[in-house]
Amino acid sequence: MKVAIIGTGYVGLPTGIGLSELGNQVVCIDKIEEKIRSLQNGKATIYEDGMEDLFQKNLASGRLSFTTDMRAGVKGADVVMIVVGTPPHPVTKEADLQYIYAAAGELAPHLDGYTVVATKSTVPVGTGDEVEAIIRRVNPQADFDTVSLPEFLREGFAIHDFFNPDRIVIGANSDRARQVLLDLYRPFEGKTKFLLVSRKSSETIKYASNAFLAMKIHYINEMADFCEQAGADIREVAQGMGLDSRIGNKFLNPGPGYGGSCFPKDTNAMAQMGRKYGARLSLIETTIARNDERKARMGRRALEMVQNRKDAKIAVLGLAFKGGTDDCRDSPAMQILEEILKHNANVCVYDPKAMENAQRLLNTRVSYADSAEEACKGADLAVILTEWEEFKDLDLSKLKQTMKMPQILDLRNMLDGQSAGPRFCLFLYRKEVKNGKSSGYRRCRVYRQPCGESFVAKRASGNGL
Repeated sequence: MKVAIIGTGYVGLPTGIGLSELGNQVVCIDKIEEKIRSLQNGKATIYEDGMEDLFQKNLASGRLSFTTDMRAGVKGADVVMIVVGTPPHPVTKEADLQYIYAAAGELAPHLDGYTVVATKSTVPVGTGDEVEAIIRRVNPQADFDTVSLPEFLREGFAIHDFFNPDRIVIGANSDRARQVLLDLYRPFEGKTKFLLVSRKSSETIKYASNAFLAMKIHYINEMADFCEQAGADIREVAQGMGLDSRIGNKFLNPGPGYGGSCFPKDTNAMAQMGRKYGARLSLIETTIARNDERKARMGRRALEMVQNRKDAKIAVLGLAFKGGTDDCRDSPAMQILEEILKHNANVCVYDPKAMENAQRLLNTRVSYADSAEEACKGADLAVILTEWEEFKDLDLSKLKQTMKMPQILDLRNMLDGQSAGPRFCLFLYRKEVKNGKSSGYRRCRVYRQPCGESFVAKRASGNGL
């Protein structure tokens, strides 16, 4: 099939690469000429684990191409996918659909032959109706159907998730459109579940799913706060909960709070839709408020750990909203960092993949390092804010020698107390580890300042995606 994809961001580009790998002729369309030139020249504009090789392979084969010309991209397409941003409105927080509607109006004149127009962006209930109306106004003669085709790609795992979907949801009010999409995704037959629903149900599924996961994250973070006060180990508690098949073990990792380009935006949009339809979603509204509070509290906790240090330096490790991606949009790391910077702290930052994106947001308010070790040199505190695998392998003995005040606030629970070795003292949810051996639970608070020559790595409660 020929597939046109409007939008080349964190969903559009991996989707285009995945569909071309399945043997389709894929054209990705974007208005930004610089981005398209880069992609045409074989330079990916985003980072995703496992994407580069497939990108180069399908570009070289000719199955994957890029253009700024809507007419050329849409002409002859069997399926046109709208995969543009739906950012939150700055005041109401509801989804801003201007880019969706603009894309619908721009593609409409170029439809020739029967075409399925699929909205893949996360959109409020009823958006498909408006997209259909726009296309009919612009091109009354067009032979087309509009469908909802929600994406479930996790940033950092987008390529893996494309080829290993939990389910494929097709929201269509037309049997003809339904069959086209079943043919497109036929390679997944027998490998995943296909859910055929109405367009409005499909539009709701994505929001309902993300809001539920956000609430699950908020819940485990509250349990982590409880465990910190009660002397329990949240990791053990989460393990016990996860063994219950009704709960499952996913999204039970405590951290600083959820973030990224989906959960904050989608929970706010879901809450707004609830108010619009007179069905107040109090659990979602509470989750939003408490998640925002959590990130601010994590920033203040970091500042408390250096409050008695003159000209204290804080090393921030991780800026992307999670490991495996360079996306800093609504990153908990960036929000915590902003809280720290409110107090004019001296901050040095490092992220394996997101430095360029972070620099556009932070400018000269921080200094930049080329490695975690460089960021930590002379620091009074290191804060781990993104769960990059390389942070698990930090050489604690080396950091102890180079940091001014060797203490780590681990908000992603990356460090292993058993690897501390002699002369180290790690506090993990009140579980004290000395000389690599557990000495049980202490009654003192784990976030106190370290004493003497001890190296202290402090794990905080709480989750991010």
